[in-house]
Amino acid sequence: MSIYESVQKRTYLGYATDAAILLGKQIELARCRRGMPSEELAERAGISTDILREIINGEMSVAIGLVFEVAALVGVCLFEPDKRILALQIELAQCKLCLISKDIKGNGEVDDNF
Repeated sequence: MSIYESVQKRTYLGYATDAAILLGKQIELARCRRGMPSEELAERAGISTDILREIINGEMSVAIGLVFEVAALVGVCLFEPDKRILALQIELAQCKLCLISKDIKGNGEVDDNF
C-alpha cells in the first residue's frame, strides 16, 4: 500500500482502473523486451522498486508524472510518437480552450438568460 492509500482510499471508475492496469502491463512488457532489470528502470526513473511495482500493477495512487516518465523510459507510446505532432496537438487543444466562453469554463453554473 502506498503512502497515498494510507491517507485516503478513493474509488475510481472501472474504465480508469482498467486503463491504469493496461498501461502498467505495457510498461512491464516493454521493460522485459528491453532486457532491463526492474532495479535499473527504477533507478533511471528516480523512484523506488516499490513505486515501480505499483506502476506495473496499475495502482491509481501513483503520480501520473512518474507513470508517464517510466512509460517513456521503456518506449511505451502514450499519445503520439512524433514530438512535433504531439506539440501541435497540445497547441490545438490550448487554442480550443481559449475559444471556449469563460461562462462555460466558469463555476459550472449555466447563464441561460438570453
